[in-house]
Amino acid sequence: MNVDAATPLTAPDASALGGCANAIRDEVAKAFIGQDDVLEQVLVALLAGGHVLLEGVPGLGKTLLVRALSQAIGCAQARVQFTPDLMPGDISGHAVFDPKLERFEVRKGPVFTNLLLADEINRAPAKTQSALLEAMQERQVTIEGKSFPLPPPFMCLATQNPLELEGTYPLPEAQLDRFLLKVLIGYPGLEDEKRMVAAVSDGRVAAEFDLARVMPVASGGDIQAMQQATAAVRVDPAVLDYAVRIAAATRKWPGIALGAGPRGSLALVRAARAQAALAGRDFVTPDDLRSIAKPALRHRIALAPELQIEGQSADAVLHALLAKVEAPRQ
Repeated sequence: MNVDAATPLTAPDASALGGCANAIRDEVAKAFIGQDDVLEQVLVALLAGGHVLLEGVPGLGKTLLVRALSQAIGCAQARVQFTPDLMPGDISGHAVFDPKLERFEVRKGPVFTNLLLADEINRAPAKTQSALLEAMQERQVTIEGKSFPLPPPFMCLATQNPLELEGTYPLPEAQLDRFLLKVLIGYPGLEDEKRMVAAVSDGRVAAEFDLARVMPVASGGDIQAMQQATAAVRVDPAVLDYAVRIAAATRKWPGIALGAGPRGSLALVRAARAQAALAGRDFVTPDDLRSIAKPALRHRIALAPELQIEGQSADAVLHALLAKVEAPRQ
């Protein structure tokens, strides 16, 4: 892989793209131990040019994942801790009067980076959360009426704690819809946790992973080329029809009060293209759609109150739905 951002790769073919993605995966896995499904879904979002909402209890390595990924792809990263008193300008930036120059100067905020970790995004009120909407959708930020483009590639990885709800502000549907995937992070397996504890505790004073082993195997230009190649992955009309039928089924499925909109269909196709690219293929299969459907749709549907009372999850409902929607014959 080329690590010089000034000379990006031309769009790689399917097998080369899969090899590049696997090289990135291997480097990140040196620090982010276990959680293979989580890492794969984050890579899917990266190749598809989308954003990720990471949900899990504290201490599962969400910040470590972003740091390791940014190092492996040779891109800048920034972290914003969302709190109730965080202001929109603390994210996007603001204009400051310079008495020497006798004019206002724009100071860009932490959003001007490649990988932005929005930690505990549901801790901030809606006004501050909305500061990310323009950045996530338009890849730009407006400060004092002037628009500033964000450096490509740009990806937002937001985290939230599903258990501690006191003092939180649930994300509105409009913002949830901007995330390509919602990725659930659970506890690691026993062997993975042993490896993680050994890696952190042996000969180290602070509880911090050594990221020196994570080598840069790509550049920002490489990632843009990989994203262009992913967008060119072929989707057969029958497979496209299958994706739309899955999203449409959520709108009339018993127990779903609010189904996925057209952006859900788009998310399915975009993510399935990246899933195929990770496998080294230049075409999408129905299995690609099925494997990524839950992360792409679980945050785009709202369950009816009776299902919530019964304790059913969005994933369980989607599992039943996928079993009923007929797939095209391969």
